[in-house]
Amino acid sequence: MAETKKAPASTNALVGVSRKKRPSSKKTTVHPRGEFVGIETKRTLGGIRVGDLLSILGAAVAAFALAIVLTTQVAPITGQLAFFIVWYILFVGLYALLVSIDDTKTFVVDRVISVVVTSVATLLFSVLIFVIVFVIGRGAEALPFANFYLQDMQEAGPLDPLTKGGVVHAIAGSLIQISIALAITIPLGLAAAVYLNEIPGRFSRFVRTIVEAMTALPSIVAGLFIFATAILMFGVPKSGFAASLAISVMMLPIMIRSADVVLRLVPQTLKEASIGLGASQWKTVWNVVLPTSRSGLTTSIILATARGIGETSPVLLTSGFTAALNVNPLADPMVSLPLAIFQFVKSPEPTMIARGFGTAAVLMVLVLTLFVIARWVGGMTPEKSARARTRRAAMISNVVTLFKSLSALLTPRRVVIRSKDHS
Repeated sequence: MAETKKAPASTNALVGVSRKKRPSSKKTTVHPRGEFVGIETKRTLGGIRVGDLLSILGAAVAAFALAIVLTTQVAPITGQLAFFIVWYILFVGLYALLVSIDDTKTFVVDRVISVVVTSVATLLFSVLIFVIVFVIGRGAEALPFANFYLQDMQEAGPLDPLTKGGVVHAIAGSLIQISIALAITIPLGLAAAVYLNEIPGRFSRFVRTIVEAMTALPSIVAGLFIFATAILMFGVPKSGFAASLAISVMMLPIMIRSADVVLRLVPQTLKEASIGLGASQWKTVWNVVLPTSRSGLTTSIILATARGIGETSPVLLTSGFTAALNVNPLADPMVSLPLAIFQFVKSPEPTMIARGFGTAAVLMVLVLTLFVIARWVGGMTPEKSARARTRRAAMISNVVTLFKSLSALLTPRRVVIRSKDHS
């Protein structure tokens, strides 16, 4: 038998000494050979530290200085956009270099990606704020006048002042057209999305392919389709109804596609539990699937509405243009807010351009109002609805009790005087 080799006494002594001298700055562990291996303390990748802010500031200032040197002395780069791109690339590189001095690779990657994502989100938000401020600023001349919201342009011309004429006909036209389009799109879109999820097969795959292809359909093609079929073939006049049909063609693919994605997120266990309790497939869809995905379906409606309410070319082809108020969607031309903006802005007169930007501000407020209403309706889950009904019932009961108490206090009391009989 081979004899086992024993470690020398000097090695054991060194190991014993090393075990007595454990470093206190880091957590340590003992290697099988008697060596100590340092374990770094756990890092938190989330949150913002003072060092991170200083690194971002230093990288931004250094990148700005290097960008000035590169664009003026090294490379013939001109323009603000080119300077910003050069500065941003240098900023990301310098920030990664600064972070990598004291941190690990995982931490560096996390911080760089966080900075890139945050900067892109900030840029998009800044663009949105710029658009809103620019539109409101250009339309501020027309917005303070009450006639801008209460009159139409039937008796106002391009040379008339802003105290005459308004866009009430465009506001009414947009509301009527989008209401008809939603009445067409919501039932068809939800029915198609439910069909795609609940009845799989070759035809459903074909329908899903067509819907995905129609999401990229140009708006002018939808307008030409309704113009060729509804107006030329079936004799439908240019009106708000024809414009609503064109808007529905644009909204329907967005509605079906987004609702299809939302309905796929419903857990399969909920459907199985409903069917296991004896419910049919239709009752499962109506009582389980649709209420569960209510918030997501509201988002799909919002997306479809945002696509339809801002369309101009389909409305121009199918509804015509008028300067008078028309609330009948089945006859005579009907103008919408995007079409009114198009007609106002292309005029060379400053007053008409101000009316155009004011109309754009009204359109943004209208879209925001519809968004808030849709979010409020979509956020009303069955539990919230039950609590709201309970609160309303309690409030009504308290009001009734208060009125009864007040009526009892205000009602005059009858005083009955009884006479005493003397014998």
